[in-house]
Amino acid sequence: KFEFNPKVGIDNPALTLTEDTDGEGMGEPRFYLLTKESTETFGFCLHEELGCQGHIIRQIELGGVAQRRGLQDGDRLLQVNGHFVDHMDHLRVVQKIKASGNQVLLAVLDGDSYEAAKALGRDLSQMLPEDIRPRLCHVTRDKSGFGFSVSCPEGTKGTFQLSVLQDGPADRAGVPPGCWLLELNGDSVKSYSHTQLTRKLKQSGNKVTLLVASSAVEEFYRLRGLRVTAALADTSRLPFKVRELHLVKGPAGYGFLLKEDDCSSGGVGQFLWDVDVGLPAEQAGMREGDRVLAVNGESIEGLDHEQTVHRIRAREDQVTLLVIDPAGDEFYHSVGPGGTPLLWLGS
Repeated sequence: KFEFNPKVGIDNPALTLTEDTDGEGMGEPRFYLLTKESTETFGFCLHEELGCQGHIIRQIELGGVAQRRGLQDGDRLLQVNGHFVDHMDHLRVVQKIKASGNQVLLAVLDGDSYEAAKALGRDLSQMLPEDIRPRLCHVTRDKSGFGFSVSCPEGTKGTFQLSVLQDGPADRAGVPPGCWLLELNGDSVKSYSHTQLTRKLKQSGNKVTLLVASSAVEEFYRLRGLRVTAALADTSRLPFKVRELHLVKGPAGYGFLLKEDDCSSGGVGQFLWDVDVGLPAEQAGMREGDRVLAVNGESIEGLDHEQTVHRIRAREDQVTLLVIDPAGDEFYHSVGPGGTPLLWLGS
């Protein structure tokens, strides 16, 4: 079996879909938004067990977050942050939860219903909403502006709907028409008046980052008393990407140096330097100044230089690094809760 004990704590109430059963007595998926401090744990383990299908919730800590929210021993994990995971390799699912940082949205199905659905050949993904993720969009102004206008009910604060100009900057950046604005440049707009929002937009210069939700997504969270955050967002339209580099050691080694240095956003990180021309590192796409986020699929957050080097050397002749360039690193720290680009791995 594989055990995983992610770290967690919760500040939002539990959220579940109705647990009504259909004509065959089969339960419905339940949703839980878990939010933690860095010193807390989610309070459960994720198992892969011989003779059992699925990713199984086990070892729920007494009085812990998972128990207080309603997770049950034997529940099967179906979705992580809106991504269907039942068909995925177990280690990959573990990595998705780890990459979620301090907040994760889980969809689970009770064990009996899961087994019954499998026996009937049901497509479990069809039991879940198609898309419950908000969207994070980075919009660059052109001569016509940002390509969207904002409306809100008179005398209210924090309720802003966007009208999007077809083929304008916002449309090209993936902002859906008629969506609701939740965050501007990483800050919640919940307390903003229309005047304050207009001022903030003007102060943004030529670029803004918007967290938006369609009416259906907004309703999904609102009906369950949940706050939509950037950690749950679809980030596929953002211009900044993490890169995975697979290196196979040559006769002269990998051809790069690892250096510990201060991050622009605070703290320290592990950076790649002295990338040798023609050696495996350069051939894999490594660039000087890239920051290492993960080694062989495992986050190095919190590790020092020596520990990171040990991870890289763990496999004698090859290594896989997840990296991000300085511009992308700075961007994610400016808009991301918890300040780590690993939050966006699930997307």
